[in-house]
Amino acid sequence: MSHPHRPRRGSIAYSPRVRARSEIPRVRSWPTKKEPKLLGFAGYKAGMTHVVMTDDVPNSLTSGMEVSVPVTILEAPPMKVAGIRVYNSTTNGAHAIAEAWTTEFDKELNRAIVVPKKHDLPAALTKIEQLIKDGIARDLRVIMYTLPEKVTGIPKKKPEIMENNIGGTELKARFEYAKNLLGKSISIGDVFNSGDIIDILAITIGKGLQGPVKRWGIQLQKSKHSRAGSVREIGTLGAWHPAHVSWRVPQLGQTGYHQRTEFNKRVMQIGKDGKTVTPEGGFLNYGIVRNDYIIIKGSVPGPVKRLIRLRPAIRSAKQMPVPEITYLSQESKQG
Repeated sequence: MSHPHRPRRGSIAYSPRVRARSEIPRVRSWPTKKEPKLLGFAGYKAGMTHVVMTDDVPNSLTSGMEVSVPVTILEAPPMKVAGIRVYNSTTNGAHAIAEAWTTEFDKELNRAIVVPKKHDLPAALTKIEQLIKDGIARDLRVIMYTLPEKVTGIPKKKPEIMENNIGGTELKARFEYAKNLLGKSISIGDVFNSGDIIDILAITIGKGLQGPVKRWGIQLQKSKHSRAGSVREIGTLGAWHPAHVSWRVPQLGQTGYHQRTEFNKRVMQIGKDGKTVTPEGGFLNYGIVRNDYIIIKGSVPGPVKRLIRLRPAIRSAKQMPVPEITYLSQESKQG
């Protein structure tokens, strides 16, 4: 049990801790932008290394000096825009009312969904335009999918499908922007730039069923108090009355494989040739980065090869300049 001088290590703000429904993180809210622009992208976690950069944080103790910073490298191959979906507002939330799918699909998309074979694209676009004109449509998303077969470190061919938002204040302008993206290939450089502040959404490393010591960080019982049971059990489940175990009592259960969002992560660099950031021998358990890449300051949730979703920072953050990187470690991680 928790103690006033030693609070529990696990936060109950995320309860109940259950497994994520999907390995593709769900974005529940998007930042507001004035101009129409794609607001989401995805990449695959390759591994971590460190860079030496000039500290450009104002009022920092090491401002203007060279500092070593840990970074995470994501491989971000191009994504394709497969369709447009519009929503209206109901008492039960947003409800999809119309879709428009491109006629130029990659054959790998058949591994994930049943691709519509007979789809009248001009008629679908006309219907969406009329729904926007009549004021029935209230929101708009683009349906995008990844191309994991182009990533050497990912042992899969099945694309991940997700919805990404389009910025802008006028729905008609957003629709025209989305219509121009339909069927096209989008690269990471079309969405983000070096120095941007972004949010990271990912599914954490799964640890399976764990006891309360590992899951909540409670203390081991002393030998005198553990004679009747295990050293790793909690002292009590609670009072006799009411005869109910509170959800606040630390107990065993699923640990890890939860969706988490990290806010205000800095983009250190975006590049085309991933081999320039790959360490000798390749990243451990991943290999060589051959596509576009993005370097993010600090750590990122999830294991290597996990899909990571990116969006512009939804919380107010001061725009940072492009970092001045003087050295990127390419020493072998094989250890």
